[in-house]
Amino acid sequence: MRILLIADIHGNWPALQAIQEPFDVCLCLGDLVDYGLEPRPCIQWVHDHVKHCVRGNHDHGAAHMVKVQGKNGFKYLTSITRPLTQQLLTAADRRYLGSLPVSERVTLENISFLLVHATPRDPLDEFAVADTEFWERRLADVDTNVVCVGHTHHPYVLEVGDKLVINPGSVGQPRDGDPRLSYAVIDSQRVELKRLEYPVEETIRVVQESSLAEVDKKQLADVFRTGSMPRAKGVEESNGR
Repeated sequence: MRILLIADIHGNWPALQAIQEPFDVCLCLGDLVDYGLEPRPCIQWVHDHVKHCVRGNHDHGAAHMVKVQGKNGFKYLTSITRPLTQQLLTAADRRYLGSLPVSERVTLENISFLLVHATPRDPLDEFAVADTEFWERRLADVDTNVVCVGHTHHPYVLEVGDKLVINPGSVGQPRDGDPRLSYAVIDSQRVELKRLEYPVEETIRVVQESSLAEVDKKQLADVFRTGSMPRAKGVEESNGR
């Protein structure tokens, strides 16, 4: 069985469309919306093609009309794009996002998978780095073979005891300094992290045509083009994941 594992689409329709990977089952680890300004086709694609999808913190915020306040970093970018996202979403879109489970257990070919956006301890919002000691504590009481997570926008595969942790990285907004979209393929129990170029200028064009302030358009465009948040003095990049 060939499994396509994706996460953190963030309304980036050109990036999602660029994935032409053949698969038998697609699993999605949440955050379909915010940042990119084409959330509806992304939601529709997930609805039509994804077998199991869990809710991310951005999905939760958009579904429940959560207002975000932030002065810098990704929290600021969330605060300026969330109102536009909510204007674009229909009531049915919000219901769909809000109906996604925060975690899901799936068995495929006798292998048990736990799907969460962040971590088993905090499925929506804990930031989980690729650190074995960190994950040993998180997985001590978790009975599964494979744990699939997103949220960090950094891809990694980590062996933790008899378990495997897979983070496919971000389809729509990579943050590891590589602007190419990221995803994972699991085939015959072998995991491959993949990177793929996509028409990023199409994503930026939609941003440029929006009602955002020019300075905000530039900041978003820089993130999409560089795969990272330009650092400002005294500002931590991880704000507002």
